Amino acid sequence: NGNPYVTDESGKYIAATQRPDGSWRKPRRVKDGYTPQEEVPVYENKYVKFFKSKPDLPPGMNPNDASPKPQENEASGLSKSAKRNMKRKEKRKQQQQGGADEEDQEDAVSHAVNQLTVTESPAAAVSAPDDSSEKAKKIKNLKKKIRQIEDLQNKVDSGEIKQPSKEQLEKLARAQALRDELEQLEKDL
Repeated sequence: NGNPYVTDESGKYIAATQRPDGSWRKPRRVKDGYTPQEEVPVYENKYVKFFKSKPDLPPGMNPNDASPKPQENEASGLSKSAKRNMKRKEKRKQQQQGGADEEDQEDAVSHAVNQLTVTESPAAAVSAPDDSSEKAKKIKNLKKKIRQIEDLQNKVDSGEIKQPSKEQLEKLARAQALRDELEQLEKDL
């Protein structure tokens, strides 16, 4: 099917071809000198021709000396934001191809954790995470939970909440366990 032209005594024509739906196209007569649209060369102005004819290397440079640069050198010439954008694009490609690598997932998790710690307590996120600060955070959280449970208990006792939900009852039942844990942590300090 390389050459669609057929020549016979009546002249040159394009043979009949079958469409995908099964119907047939009529044979088309072709005049001498006709070139189909697909074979017409694309017009190039003089500037395009000049730049295409121009060598890739600077004048006087030996083509043997020109070795392809490693990709890392190419990236090192970019700005920080351009490098970051390249990394993001690569991550998106990897995720679209069927899932992120473990490192990407760890980065995403650590980023989410950093976001949470920054929103909860900016001072704690800035300080170096050591053992005593971890315990202090845990104590602070336990005190907060106990305070919420006490507020809930007061609302139930005063009649503001007439029928506590299942979750609220579970929260009230956990109060003593949280107090014990808080005492234990305060002893360890």
